[in-house]
Amino acid sequence: MKVAVVMKRLEAVSADALVVGLYAEEKRLPEGLARLDRAAGGRVKTALDAEKFKAKAGQVAHLHALGRHVVVAGLGPRAETTAEVLRRAAAAAARRARDLGARTVAAEVLGDRLPARQRAQAVVEGALLGLYAFERYKKEKAERVVEELSVVEADARRGRDVAEGVGRGEAFARATWLARDLINTPAKDLSPTALARAATDLAKARKLRVRVYDRAECQRMGMGAFLGVAAGSEEPPKFIHLTYTPPGRRKKRVALIGKGITFDSGGLDLKTSEGMLRMKYDMSGAAAVLGIMDALPKLRPPVEVHGLIAATENMPSGSAIRPGDVLRAMNGTTIEIGNTDAEGRLTLADALCYAAEKVKPDEVVDMATLTGACVIALGPLCAGLMANDRALARRLLDAAEAAGEHVWELPLLEEYRENLKSDVADLNNVGPRGGGAITAGLFLKEFAGAMPWAHLDIAGPAFTEKDLALAPKGATGSAVRTLLTYLTS
Repeated sequence: MKVAVVMKRLEAVSADALVVGLYAEEKRLPEGLARLDRAAGGRVKTALDAEKFKAKAGQVAHLHALGRHVVVAGLGPRAETTAEVLRRAAAAAARRARDLGARTVAAEVLGDRLPARQRAQAVVEGALLGLYAFERYKKEKAERVVEELSVVEADARRGRDVAEGVGRGEAFARATWLARDLINTPAKDLSPTALARAATDLAKARKLRVRVYDRAECQRMGMGAFLGVAAGSEEPPKFIHLTYTPPGRRKKRVALIGKGITFDSGGLDLKTSEGMLRMKYDMSGAAAVLGIMDALPKLRPPVEVHGLIAATENMPSGSAIRPGDVLRAMNGTTIEIGNTDAEGRLTLADALCYAAEKVKPDEVVDMATLTGACVIALGPLCAGLMANDRALARRLLDAAEAAGEHVWELPLLEEYRENLKSDVADLNNVGPRGGGAITAGLFLKEFAGAMPWAHLDIAGPAFTEKDLALAPKGATGSAVRTLLTYLTS
C-alpha cells in the first residue's frame, strides 16, 4: 500500500473514497465536511440527518457524492479526543472504504484537538493497522484492497508536521505488520533457522549489525538453560543478536529481549491439544523485537538498541529435558526443572545473562508470551508489566498509554521469592499456581541482576480470537508500538 501526503483541500483530491471526521453533539459541520457538503449541494448533511448519525467514537457512515464515496468517521465528544480515538476512527473508516470497493482513499487529518503531527500519525497508524490482512496461505485473495492512502492537509503551514506524523505512523504500522506476519506464519514454516534468516535479511535491508550463534557457540558461552529447552527438538536452536546504532551521539544503550519459542508443545509436560493449538504464537516477543528493529533506521532515535532472541522449539522426545533435571544458566545459576512447560523463562534467563555480559545496557526490556496466569489476572487485552526500576516502569506505562496499548503493572512481591526455592539447585523454574505471573517475573529478576530491567508479559494481547478495532483475528503485534513510542521519546 502506497502512503502519501497531499497538500490540497479534500474535495479537490482525486480518490475513490474521501474520509472526514465529525465530532458528536455539535450542530455545525466542521470546515472540511462543510466544504464537501456545499460542493455536493447539501447532500452530505441531508444524508447524515436522515441516518440520524450521532458521530459516536468508532461509528461510521457513508454516502455517495461528487462521484465517489464519502466516509464520515465519528470522533465522539470533542473534549474526549485522544490519539487512540483517532486511530480507531481511521481504522473503521478505512475498512468501510475498502468494503465499498475503494482502491484509493484520501483522509483528512482527523479532528482538531491534538497537534497536527500527532493526529496525522494516528490516522495513518489506525488506517494501516485496520486494513491488515494475512492471506499468504489462501488460494483466493481478497478482491477489495486499498492500494493507496493519501493524507490530506490544506494548510501549508502544517505541511511539515503532517509529513512527519505520516512517516512516523507508517513506520509504526509497518513494524506491527511485520510482527503480525511472523506470528501468523505456521511453525512448520517459521523454525528457529527461518526466524534467524528473517533477522539476517532484515539486518541486510536496514543496514543493522547481526550475529547468529549456533548450538556449539551457545554451548561455549554456557547457555545451559536455553539449550536445555532446545534439547527435545530436531530443529537446531539459534541465538540472534541485532544491533541498531544511531547517527550522531548515543544517549542510551537499550537491550530488547523477545521470547522466541517458535512452537511450544509443553515438552514432556505436554500441553492439551486445545492448549497447543495456537502455540505458533509463542514467539510473539521475538516478532515484536524484529518489528521494532525494522522500524528504528526509519525513525532514527538517538538510542543504541540491541535486539536479542533465543530461538528454539519446545518439543517432547527421548532427548528432551525431564522434570527434576537441573540446568546451568550462563551466569552459573542452577535451575531445577519443576515443569518443562515453563520453558520461556529458561531461554530468557540466558538472554538476560548474555545482555549483562556482552551488551552491558543502560536498561533491558523483555517481551514474552510467558504465562497463562497473566491472562487469568488481566484478561486477553492487557499485558502485565513487572520491573526492578520504578522510573523505567513509569516510562513504559506512559509509552503504552500514548501508543494505545493496555499495560498494567504487577508487583514483584519479594515474599513470593520463597516459591522458587529448590532442594537440589539454586532455583526451581516454577512455583505454585497462585501468582504465577509474578513468580515468573521474580525468576527473571534473578538474572537481570543490577541492570534496570522490565518484563512485559504479553500472553493475553499477543493473539486475538476475534476481530478488534485495530486488528483482525490472529496476531496483533502487541508491544511493538509501545516500545517504539518509548525508544523515540
